[in-house]
Amino acid sequence: MLRIERTENCEVVFALSGRMAAENIAELETLFKPEAQRRPVTLDLENITLVDREAVRFLERCEADSIQLKNCPAYIREWIAREREKQSELD
Repeated sequence: MLRIERTENCEVVFALSGRMAAENIAELETLFKPEAQRRPVTLDLENITLVDREAVRFLERCEADSIQLKNCPAYIREWIAREREKQSELD
């Protein structure tokens, strides 16, 4: 289960906690897209406990779209880097 908490000030922060999987991506995209058009968006991943491959690919796309990943666990950061390497090899 993924829990999403939204806070805002000069930027919008979505604090995610729990497990993030492919089935959460559509909901997250629905939340982020309108916000990203108006002000900076940050994802706080401090309380993420587990991700699947599709979630990692989604997080990589978020960064490419200027969404900041805050408190990203090292294993997720490493996985994102590997996904980027694979993508650049295919391009």
